[in-house]
Amino acid sequence: MSKIKPKILLIENDQFLYKILTVKLKRAGFDIFLAVDGVEGIKKVKEIKPNLVLLNLILPKLNGFEVLSEIKKTTILKKIPVVILTNLCQKCDIEKGMKLGAKDYLVTPNLSLSEIVEKVKGYLKSK
Repeated sequence: MSKIKPKILLIENDQFLYKILTVKLKRAGFDIFLAVDGVEGIKKVKEIKPNLVLLNLILPKLNGFEVLSEIKKTTILKKIPVVILTNLCQKCDIEKGMKLGAKDYLVTPNLSLSEIVEKVKGYLKSK
């Protein structure tokens, strides 16, 4: 009997980052889904109902704050943990993300890919 893999939706438009993150997270045993803009991200959250969303803030069409806000105001989606994964490290951005309901705010230049994978495992355990 195969174990059901946790589903992670990666909402990220940086092709390099989403490719390497996808490889690392798949190796760690996750099913990875991808959206490359905010509109597609919201659509896929509704379709897939992932166990976790990794969300960039700088996205085409709708920014990450708008995506997060939409997820958190939708009854069937608001319990899905959303982790912001971004280069933006200003205090006001971090506060805004947490206030909108993000589970965590990760500044990508400060973390290795392995650290990101370990954090994702931890979020899914604590869910």
